[in-house]
Amino acid sequence: RAGAGAMPAVLAAAWALLAGAFLSALLLLWLTPACLSGDGIVSDLFQDLLRYGKTKRGCGRHPAWLPRLQVPKRWFTHFYVVSVLWNSFLLIWLFQAEFLGGLLPSWIQHVHHAFGRDSQAEDMGNDHFSALLVLLLLWLHSCRRLAECLCTSVFSNGVIHIVQYCFGLVYYVAVGSTALCQVPVNDRKGKELSVQICWYHIVGVTVYIWASLHQHRCLVILANLRKSNSGKVVSLSHSVPFGDWFERVSCPHYFAELLIYVSLAIVLGFYNVTWWCVVLYVLFNQALAAVLCHEFYQKNFSSYPKHRKAFIPFVF
Repeated sequence: RAGAGAMPAVLAAAWALLAGAFLSALLLLWLTPACLSGDGIVSDLFQDLLRYGKTKRGCGRHPAWLPRLQVPKRWFTHFYVVSVLWNSFLLIWLFQAEFLGGLLPSWIQHVHHAFGRDSQAEDMGNDHFSALLVLLLLWLHSCRRLAECLCTSVFSNGVIHIVQYCFGLVYYVAVGSTALCQVPVNDRKGKELSVQICWYHIVGVTVYIWASLHQHRCLVILANLRKSNSGKVVSLSHSVPFGDWFERVSCPHYFAELLIYVSLAIVLGFYNVTWWCVVLYVLFNQALAAVLCHEFYQKNFSSYPKHRKAFIPFVF
């Protein structure tokens, strides 16, 4: 089964390369902190591209031109607007192709072939349904995160680099497209979609719901730090969060994000190499952000709980 569907190796390699880039950045931050915190255009640009929001504070002086490349962190909302709209289009196209006998747009078929998807590959029976379910769960995740950005989160005056902003927009288009590329494109010859719920679908959706609930709870906890009991925003400062998974890690919402992507790999039946490369990217990307946040809390709050890990409970 490991070779099913002629796995799009180019796409998997692209995600693996991206994961490697963030792992390298994390290792550089660990192994050469003194060099990267010194003066110089290279170190300033490196720090500016890694950090955002509160973690940009206190990381040294920056050249006068660097602030011109910043945009408000609250523009994170745009990522989820793009993701909801893009994944809506992909879901509509895929639903029509699978249930109404339509065809995927020609450009999608070209993308499949460009990334090495063999049109004559054997369909492993449930691959179509698994990919459709993953795309649906991605869309639901984006809808929830958009709602949280608009109605729950309280953004400070923090900023992100314009490169980070553009990368985020491209990422949410790429991840939905990657999910779509997991659909086998063999000729179904008018066959109806076989909806057969397998054990890994149940396990994956269960982990997805569990992680999503905890991520929402943690985001509510963060938002409530800046609100009064009546729900009115009274502060934009940073405080130490407590409750739920915050008792074990500094950034449980990042850990939950990783679990959500792992749950999608489970829904695909465990064997999908391309999606595991996406999971690796999310792992190193969120680990890097978590380490910087953990560093911020330890530096600015002398009584910060020493037993908390940065990202993964009891481990990292």
